[in-house]
Amino acid sequence: METSVSVEVNAPKEEVWKAITDFENCQTYISAINNLEILHQPEDTLIGFKWKESRTMFGKEAVETMWITECEENSYNQTRAESHGSIYISRMAVESLGDKTKLSFSFKGEAVSFFAKIMMKLMSGMMKKSMDEAMCTDLDDIKAYVEANYQPSTAS
Repeated sequence: METSVSVEVNAPKEEVWKAITDFENCQTYISAINNLEILHQPEDTLIGFKWKESRTMFGKEAVETMWITECEENSYNQTRAESHGSIYISRMAVESLGDKTKLSFSFKGEAVSFFAKIMMKLMSGMMKKSMDEAMCTDLDDIKAYVEANYQPSTAS
């Protein structure tokens, strides 16, 4: 299953990048995150950054351990999680649109266990719809946070 969503943010991409990489504080502005615990924080890069995140999904609390596998500053970061017989890859990307930013969120779930493959076949339509809604909510929360806190400089 693969899906992606995007939103336009009224701020430069560097401001949006700060928000999507502010793991220490993101649970204060991303409403779906119940708790976030940093497990490993490399000194000079985001690659290898690892955290445990709890969210409410399908009416139950879900806890996942995720880590950043790829990153290009002010461009994108890609995370990986493995659970329930599946591998989950998600990517957040920022792209300049003049003085605005396109913030994109993509997700790919790959079933690797027999049981997960069966469940993916049976439930992929419902799962995609739920993932799209969850991803849109995250993007809307990030957009609202960045736009409320971004103060453009006024050069005289």
